[in-house]
Amino acid sequence: MSADRRITLDWPLVGAAIVLSLYGIAIVYSAGQTDVPTRVAVLYRQQILWFLLGLLGAYGVSRASVRLIEWATVPAYIGTIAILLLLLFVGKGSGTAASSRSWLAVGGVRLGQPSELAKITVVMMLAKVLSANKVAPRSLVELWKPGLIVGLPWLLIMLQPDLGTGIVFVGIFFLMLFWTGVSWELLVLLASPVVSLVLAFSTGLWGAWFLLLLALVVWYKPYVWESVLVVGANVVSGVVAPLIWNHLEPYRQARFKAFLDPSSDPLRTGYHVIQSQVAIGSGGWFGKGFTMGTQKRLAFLPEQHTDFIFSVVGEELGFVGVTIALALFGFLFYRTVRVAARASDSYSSLVAFGLLGLWF
Repeated sequence: MSADRRITLDWPLVGAAIVLSLYGIAIVYSAGQTDVPTRVAVLYRQQILWFLLGLLGAYGVSRASVRLIEWATVPAYIGTIAILLLLLFVGKGSGTAASSRSWLAVGGVRLGQPSELAKITVVMMLAKVLSANKVAPRSLVELWKPGLIVGLPWLLIMLQPDLGTGIVFVGIFFLMLFWTGVSWELLVLLASPVVSLVLAFSTGLWGAWFLLLLALVVWYKPYVWESVLVVGANVVSGVVAPLIWNHLEPYRQARFKAFLDPSSDPLRTGYHVIQSQVAIGSGGWFGKGFTMGTQKRLAFLPEQHTDFIFSVVGEELGFVGVTIALALFGFLFYRTVRVAARASDSYSSLVAFGLLGLWF
């Protein structure tokens, strides 16, 4: 496809996206059908509105040329950064994250989370920078510009704070580097300090990982200063991990432990996960019926319309309903990769594959 031509639609991809959207709206509607009064009961109406606006926006984008979208990349990225900066002063929280500053509100009405828009503009900007290079980055120093593009909005989002969204940006970064041709060895070296930070809680695991890292450095043969930097960063990560843990508030430690083992605190930090497991397990093959989930109706399942909405699918539609949902997602991902692989220019290819990272 020429950069001057309009975007060619992949109709199977469009169809899968529409079916998944309608599937999701139906589940949001069901999540609001409880035996206790809840504001979630009318939330599906907002979802329908956003779905229609999304269709309108998608149509508008499909009528634009690739060249126009690429031209708009830098202004869109700068505008997003400005909004994220503004949120640090006027942002609002919501639900279980009431203390965060991730929502933009006007007159007491929450308009949305600009971080969702930032995901798209970061993909566009990263694609623009990576596609400008004829050869994929082959050293850590060549990754400074892509790292800055992702790192700036990531830092602003972490200051809100919003860890979940911040992790998505890391996934987008690594996926797009992989697609542009960065070697797996370089990606491992780049991610190694984070791996060391996680494994430092087990001396044996960290030691084994460190030996593997040294072997990779010797085999890959990066610049000497890069080798020293990577090894040093991993040593620092291993040393500071216990210090970070000891300085965490007890409730944060409890949350982390409950993430690894929900049964360690079944009535507080592990309650959500345990109740979601009960809901999914009770669904069986075909579920209890649409809107008929008992865990949901009796309000045993917290945040059933957001973080734990998958539990509603499992309880009410069972294994079959879950399989259908996962199959639709799988087909959507397959078509997205297919579009990225068949794009005639590197910018379009990187944008398509980068958007795949929004799901992880």
